[in-house]
Amino acid sequence: MNQEPNHTILRIDDLSIAFDGTRVVDSISFDIARGEIVGLVGESGSGKSLTSLAVMGLLPPQAQLSGSIRLSTQEGEIDLLNAGKNRQIRSEHISMIFQEPMTSLNPSMRCGAQVGEKLKIKGKHSSEEIHRKVIELFDLVQLPDPETTYRKYPHELSGGQKQRVMIAMALISEPSLLIADEPTTALDVTVQKSILDLLKKLQQELGMSILFISHDLGVISTLCDRVVVLYKGKIVETAATSTIFSNPKQPYTQGLIACRPGQTPKGNRLPVLQDFLSESSPKPNLPQKVTTIVDQEEKQVLLQVKDLTKYFVVSNPIIGKPKHFTAVENVGFELYAGETLGLVGESGSGKTTLSRCLLMLEKPSKGEILYHGKDLATISSSEMRKLRKDIQIIFQDPYSSLNPRHSILRILTEPMQIHGIAGSGKTRKNLAAELLEKVGLDADALNRYPHQFSGGQRQRIGIARALAMRPKIIICDESVSALDVSVQAQVLNLLNDLKKEFDLSYIFISHDLSVVRYMSDRLIVLRHGIIQEYGDAEKIYQNPSTQYTQELIAAIPQIESLKNQ
Repeated sequence: MNQEPNHTILRIDDLSIAFDGTRVVDSISFDIARGEIVGLVGESGSGKSLTSLAVMGLLPPQAQLSGSIRLSTQEGEIDLLNAGKNRQIRSEHISMIFQEPMTSLNPSMRCGAQVGEKLKIKGKHSSEEIHRKVIELFDLVQLPDPETTYRKYPHELSGGQKQRVMIAMALISEPSLLIADEPTTALDVTVQKSILDLLKKLQQELGMSILFISHDLGVISTLCDRVVVLYKGKIVETAATSTIFSNPKQPYTQGLIACRPGQTPKGNRLPVLQDFLSESSPKPNLPQKVTTIVDQEEKQVLLQVKDLTKYFVVSNPIIGKPKHFTAVENVGFELYAGETLGLVGESGSGKTTLSRCLLMLEKPSKGEILYHGKDLATISSSEMRKLRKDIQIIFQDPYSSLNPRHSILRILTEPMQIHGIAGSGKTRKNLAAELLEKVGLDADALNRYPHQFSGGQRQRIGIARALAMRPKIIICDESVSALDVSVQAQVLNLLNDLKKEFDLSYIFISHDLSVVRYMSDRLIVLRHGIIQEYGDAEKIYQNPSTQYTQELIAAIPQIESLKNQ
C-alpha cells in the first residue's frame, strides 16, 4: 500500500451469528481502513464466509445476528445489520467476488450482458453507455480482446478469464469495499498470481478497500496489509501481515504456517494443527517421523508408457479432413515400484487426459501403456477388467465422486463384490471397517452417508475405497487441491504412511508445485500435452531448465519471512 489509510470504512463490533441457537461466529470485532487490504484467514468452518455474507446481507432468514456492522459512506454511516431501506445503498458501496465463477455466472447470458446488468436495472444509463463501460472494465481487468469477450458465454472462457469477468462485475458499481471470498482457490498457480497482481493493481489505482478471504497463508502474505485469524468462529490473532508471519503468537496461527508443504523437507512428516493445539502431542520443533522415499539404486519398472498420444475429433466435415485436437502428444515415462511420480502442469496441459488413458477410461490414439509386459491399449475388455483393480484413482472432489444415496459401507464393499474380493458379505464388511481405521476413521462411520462428513473425512473415504481393491498403483488426481492446508497435511501424511504399509506406487497429479515437490521422487512437467521436463523432482525444482517450469515455480505464493528458511 502506497499511502496510509485515512479512516475506517468498515467496522465490525461484537458480531455473533447463530443457527438454531448454536453460535458459529462468536463476538468478533475488526475494522478495515480506507485503501487497506485485510486478510481473513482460517480453516473451513471457521466463520470466514459467514462473516462476509453478514456484511453483504446475504445470510438466510433463519440466521440469528447480534452486534453491529457499520459502513462509512459519503452519505453517512450505515448500520448494515439494520439496513432496511438502505439495502440498495449497501449494494452500491460493497461488491463481492465469489470462489467459483462458473457457478456464479449465468451460463445462458453473454458475459458483457451479465456485467452490465446492474447498470441496466438502475435505468440511468443508455445501452451505448453500458456497453462502453463494460468494455472499459474488461480492458481494465486485462481480458483479451474485450469486444469478443463481451459476446462470449461463460463456458467459452478459461477459469482465469471467468474470474476476471467476475471482478469486472464487482467493479461495475465502483465499490469502496470489495470482498473477495477465496477467489483464486480453484485456479492454476500462474493464473492465481495474475489475479492477485491484478487485484493489487486495481486496489491501488481505484483506492478500494479489500477484505480478502482465504485459507492459503501464502496468498494472504503476498497480498494483504493486515491479517485477522479465525478459529472456530473466534478471532485468535490479528496484526500486520509482516508481524503475523515473522512472529505468530497463537499456536493455531503457528500451526497454519507450519502445515504448508513448502516448509517441511521431503521425507519428513508434515506438522499438523494437533501438534500445536494439544499439550499431549509432540512438540512441533522436535524431529518428525521420516517417511520412506524410494531407493533410486534398486529400481523395478512397474508401468511403462511409450509415445502415448491422445487426440479428439473436434469437427468432421462431409468434405475434407477431420480436424483434431491433440491433448497428449508422444508422452513417455516409467513408474518404478514404491515410487511417487509427480505430474504437474496448468489446466489444459493434458494431466487428466493422460490419467484417463492410464486407467483406460480413454483409449489412446497411439502408443503403448505396458503393465507387467501387457499393453493395456490392446488387451481384451475381460483382461482389462481383471487388471483394473490394480490401478485405482483418488479424485479431486471427494463429494461428487461418492454416491450421496449410498452408505459408506456400500461405497466400500460394492467394488470388492464386483471384483470378487473378500468372499462373503461379512468378510467384506470387516475389511471395510479395517480400511476406515487405516485412514483414521471409526468403524461406526460405515452406516453413515457422505454428506455427514467433512471434506477431509470424505477424501479419507475415497482413499479407503481405492485401497479396497488392493491396488499396486494409485493415481492421485488433484486429490488435496480442494482441502484446507491443515487437512491437506493430514492427508499427505496418510498417503505416505499407506504407501509404505501397502507397498504402493503413486502418480501424483497437481498444479501446486510445492505439494508435488514434497511428495514426489521424480517429476514430469506437462504443457499443452507435451513433456517439458522429466527427472528428479528436487533437481527440477532447484534448477528448472525451461522457462515454463521457472514460471510455475516463481508463481508459487511465498511467505516472505520464510523464503530463506
